[in-house]
Amino acid sequence: MRFLFVGDVMLGRLVNERLQSELPEYPWGDTLPLIRKTDARICNLECVLSDGGSPARKAFAFRSDARNVAVLEAAGIDAVALANNHSLDYGTEALADMLGLLDRAGIFHAGAGGDTTEAQALARMDFGDVSVGLLAATDTDEPGWDAQEGKPGVWFVPIDLSDPRARDLLARVRAARAEADVLIISLHWGSNWGSLPEAGHREFAYALIEAGADIVFGHSCHITRGVELYRGKVIMYGAGDFIDDYAVDELERNDESFMFIVDAERDRIDRVAMYPTVIKDFQACLAGPARAKRIAERMETLCKELGTSTEWLETEGALEIEADDTRYSR
Repeated sequence: MRFLFVGDVMLGRLVNERLQSELPEYPWGDTLPLIRKTDARICNLECVLSDGGSPARKAFAFRSDARNVAVLEAAGIDAVALANNHSLDYGTEALADMLGLLDRAGIFHAGAGGDTTEAQALARMDFGDVSVGLLAATDTDEPGWDAQEGKPGVWFVPIDLSDPRARDLLARVRAARAEADVLIISLHWGSNWGSLPEAGHREFAYALIEAGADIVFGHSCHITRGVELYRGKVIMYGAGDFIDDYAVDELERNDESFMFIVDAERDRIDRVAMYPTVIKDFQACLAGPARAKRIAERMETLCKELGTSTEWLETEGALEIEADDTRYSR
């Protein structure tokens, strides 16, 4: 089956204002036809959906109107990762609102909840005869945001294999392995900038795959990082920003990203195709030919540094990774 992954989807502030006068499809720009050719669609939701709550005392607090759950529905988003540094931007009341909105819309979610059990729960989805599981955790340390017994929050896990919370995540991955044919681990990790995986990230991702993960879906950094194959499985170290209203860094180009499309079966990953995108006027848009090639060349270099071979498909407008090493598949 075909999976779509896109990075941070932030529907607050100016995006929220634009949605007062635009249809829910608006933020997806011209990417919708390609999105609709996939079977399972997953993103990191980088805001809270609610009409209530009070802003947290932090530099950036992102909230989008509750009705904008329709934006996710418009793209057929199946699941969102909520383990990040914005799900509690308007407090636990707004988080509870969002969880209810997502449930009523039939959108699965992972990484946040009313207590530890809910935040760490596996989002299990069935697509025909293929079951897909999603776990989501974050190392972004917002004080007091980690879910606890009887306390709402997110699943906080330091990226440190010696930490007991990391060992708990690995144990949960091993248990979830038996519950899903394809197991995805979402990690909102690391800093906002920098092209390369950070210290400890590769080892942590390897450990997740050794524990049973098929796809590691990393995000948080505002720019994309490379993709690596390990034991025939996929690691996306940083999916970048997909929809937002952020100021653009002319050097780092946080307005450029990809649609990551992964073809996966129960026992193997067949292919990863990355379609370059650009944020324009609060929309995700497919990059034009010249810019797409330039965006792809940067990713090609980053992948090469991780030992990943890629090929630019001119007619498709995509950078392809063929996952031909299936020796370690289950």
